[in-house]
Amino acid sequence: MNQELKIARRKRVKQKIRKRVIGTSERPRLTIFRSNTAIYAQIIDDGANKTIVSCSSSIKEISAEKGKKVDKSVAVGKMLATKARSAGVNSVVFDRNGYKYHGRIKALADAAREGGLIF
Repeated sequence: MNQELKIARRKRVKQKIRKRVIGTSERPRLTIFRSNTAIYAQIIDDGANKTIVSCSSSIKEISAEKGKKVDKSVAVGKMLATKARSAGVNSVVFDRNGYKYHGRIKALADAAREGGLIF
C-alpha cells in the first residue's frame, strides 16, 4: 500500500473516532501517537483543553532501557498509569488515534490497565 494512502486512511479513521470519543473532567481521553522510533501517550481533558498527564518512550528512564519497542510501550503504559493515579485520574476513555489495536498500542493499553487505569 502506498504511504500517502496509509496516512490518508489513518486520518479518516481518526476523524471517525474523534467524533465519538470525547474526554471530560470526570473521564479524560487517553490518546496515543506512534512513530517509527517512539510512542507518546497523553491524558487530555477536552472540556478544559488541557493535558493532564503525558509520557513517552523518549524520556531518559525509558529510552535508556535496552529492548524491543513493545517493551518500551509497556513501560510507558505503566509510567502513565502511575502519573495519572497521582494526578487523581482513575478512569479514562481510550483513543487509539486511528491505529489498529495490536502490537505497541495494545501493549501500552494493557500496561495502563495493569497500572490501575479503568477504560
